[in-house]
Amino acid sequence: MAYTEEELKKELETKEYEYGFYTDIESDTFPVGLSEEIVRKISEKKEEPEWMTQWRLNAYRSWLEMTEPDWANVTYKKPDLQSISYYSAPKKQAKYESLDQVDPELLETFNTVSYTHLTLPTNREV
Repeated sequence: MAYTEEELKKELETKEYEYGFYTDIESDTFPVGLSEEIVRKISEKKEEPEWMTQWRLNAYRSWLEMTEPDWANVTYKKPDLQSISYYSAPKKQAKYESLDQVDPELLETFNTVSYTHLTLPTNREV
């Protein structure tokens, strides 16, 4: 079936996402936007040494001066890079003694991805 761009857009906006997964677990997510403050917070979260933070900041400053090229024969809506959250990770919890202590929803996501996409065994199969 041939779609117009507008028909495809409407379908994708209303269609349920079917090709991946979503797990509703507590997470630590930074506000949207990218700034030196966010770059520093990311580096701090990752417990990186100061030289790595400086390397990230230099890269960020270089990125600020860049302009996106105009690609030949390609048209798309330019992404709003300040409307993205650049850090999100599950909240840290105590180390588990066994898989039985892991959030069942998180295990289900892992099993779904590993079996259907990566074909990796879980720890229970090793």
